[in-house]
Amino acid sequence: MKRWITFCLILLASSSALAADFLLTSSRPNSLHLFDLAARKLVRTYPLPGDGAPGAIAVPADAKVAYVMTNHFDSIIGVNLDSGQVVFRADMSTPKERVKSMFGMTVSLDGSKLYVYQIPTRMKRNEYESEDTRIAVYNTADGINAKPAKTFPAPRGISLLAPTANPDRIVAVGPDIYVFDAKAGKVDKTFPLRHWQRQGIGEPDILSFWHQYEQARVLSSPYFVAKTDADPKSPEAFKVGILNFDLDTEKLNYAELGNADTAIFSAVMNPVKRTEVFTVMNQILRADMAAKKFTDRVELDQTYYAINIASDGKEIYLGGAANKVAIYDTATLTKQGEIIMPGAADQSTSSMRIIHR
Repeated sequence: MKRWITFCLILLASSSALAADFLLTSSRPNSLHLFDLAARKLVRTYPLPGDGAPGAIAVPADAKVAYVMTNHFDSIIGVNLDSGQVVFRADMSTPKERVKSMFGMTVSLDGSKLYVYQIPTRMKRNEYESEDTRIAVYNTADGINAKPAKTFPAPRGISLLAPTANPDRIVAVGPDIYVFDAKAGKVDKTFPLRHWQRQGIGEPDILSFWHQYEQARVLSSPYFVAKTDADPKSPEAFKVGILNFDLDTEKLNYAELGNADTAIFSAVMNPVKRTEVFTVMNQILRADMAAKKFTDRVELDQTYYAINIASDGKEIYLGGAANKVAIYDTATLTKQGEIIMPGAADQSTSSMRIIHR
């Protein structure tokens, strides 16, 4: 595993040094967009086959192919970002089994394996039968009409998958955080969240399905939690925190940062200053993880669901929810500009991914 970590870190470092940041996001009607962040302009739009709004976006380290969940969470489409050609497609449902995936999808850093969390339902003559949830593993080289190379059981309630440095190990966020050994087809590690045992702290509430961990290689997510030893009428009774899971070391850290006086949807770690995390919904909040507190907050003109950050840590990008990506300076938290989606189309719950080209 150490060799994989070294290989991936060298690859990512060299990519960051030699290439510029580009942003991938999606919008209705079933389109993927590539933006040049330095020029603040659209480079290309990729129409996706199928119906429905796109969901999760997964990109390997070489950023040659983007994998997008679409077709009402039923299909995965792989698009070559240079040619625009569809080079991979996996339709998960069959006449006897309806399979949906929501947002649980990722690709290994080397681009060889695609992992999809599946929610299958057996379509019987006069009833639907819920089947056990699972993770399907696809070989991306199988191209069009790809079928799973294997499947293995996975807990219910998983909302996000992310790649570790090893292509045969993936992280899943659900009621707890799980690290899967995909070769063995089983959970290798569990980091308790819902099942943590913390004195005076209740069960955390976590909404984590935006994929925005590629810059720092850390999966960050806000959570809300009750203090069971506090007066329920007190402002101190409900806290907001941020968890950070390092995808290369497979280590989890978290901290409560303040009273839960605002809603937060997603978070991203600064790849240059790794004690700094930015979060977003109706405000931008800057968190100092070392000091365990929020240090700055700025009101926004609208709600944003997703957030990502530049390779040099100097800008953050806010998107999702509506038809634009807003750009803010990280030092001052002042707005630097915005990018409007083609046709002013709605991004909905799309993730925003930063790639290097």
